[in-house]
Amino acid sequence: MSSTDRNLTTLGRIGAPYGIKGWVKLISYTDPPGNILDFRHFILGESNLPGGKRGTGKPETIEIDDSRMQGKGFIGHISGCDDREQASQYTGRDLQVETAALPDLETEDYYWYQLEGLQVVNQQDEILGTVHHLMETGANDVLVVRPDEQSLDDEERLIPWIREQVIIAVDLDSKCIRVDWEKDY
Repeated sequence: MSSTDRNLTTLGRIGAPYGIKGWVKLISYTDPPGNILDFRHFILGESNLPGGKRGTGKPETIEIDDSRMQGKGFIGHISGCDDREQASQYTGRDLQVETAALPDLETEDYYWYQLEGLQVVNQQDEILGTVHHLMETGANDVLVVRPDEQSLDDEERLIPWIREQVIIAVDLDSKCIRVDWEKDY
């Protein structure tokens, strides 16, 4: 089974080599960032850097056998990788896990991947589009809602993730987010 056939979630990316003994920088996409250190086994995704290493087409897994905070970031040692040159072959590769391996969240909490692709409907039952992705702004997360074939117009919208005030309800089963957001905001 190729990695594209699996239900995978990207938790981060491998950065540049760190030192000369097979260590690499770990770029975390988790919140809080240190949660990436809770995982040891990863499925490698394609490099997201220009000219970066491509996957082999079959699932390629690695084990981070040691990791820690280093300065403001994180580093990890790839099992069986004991020199800088070998470690550099992993730079830019996404660190993915099977979605089923993620811990359960508290009620009313969601992983970003669960919200992507959901239709966004306002209180007037107008379809604003679908969630393309989310972004972190510091004050609150923001839904990037792009128009689709059912949208009332062709506008992209940035809708703040503020529960009860803007985000009224999330229904994963019906793939819908209800928002208190006017079409012309």
